[in-house]
Amino acid sequence: MICVSGLSVALALALVPSFSDALKDGECDVCVGFLERFYQTLQDNDVKFNSDSIEKALLKACKDAKGKENRFCYYIGATSDAATKMTNEVSKPMSYHMPADKICEKLKKKDTQICELKYDKQVDLSTVDLKKLKVKDLKKILEEWGESCKGCAEKSDFIRKINELMPKYAPNAAKARTDL
Repeated sequence: MICVSGLSVALALALVPSFSDALKDGECDVCVGFLERFYQTLQDNDVKFNSDSIEKALLKACKDAKGKENRFCYYIGATSDAATKMTNEVSKPMSYHMPADKICEKLKKKDTQICELKYDKQVDLSTVDLKKLKVKDLKKILEEWGESCKGCAEKSDFIRKINELMPKYAPNAAKARTDL
């Protein structure tokens, strides 16, 4: 009798999810952020919540992904150059409306690199002194806007280009800068 109750306790403990599996605050932010936005676009576009439809939409969304989100897509196999394919690890649970953080917990068990992806810190263009930024950061701002600075040789050239394009890509920041 004692042997049976010990076995049932062990079985019960094995079935209870451990707290170490739960994502910590700020962990897996690229995975969670991308999947939450992806889920919202599925709802907005009235996509059928079955595994095949979600997987097709995921592949399409990953074609447009840039930066860290593109790297996330690569890790789950949703890009054409990916070595592995785990897209069903996203599409199947999402078809059951599983929350993004829970999907990311499962993905983390398969590949820990997925949760090591972090978004770059965003520069507040309305208050930052562009002269104090590194050229690398100035280039990154232009790259995020999908722009380049051909013929730029000095830091001042990059700053001039950013100030030129700011009303187009960051109108609120441009307005705040002129109000100062």
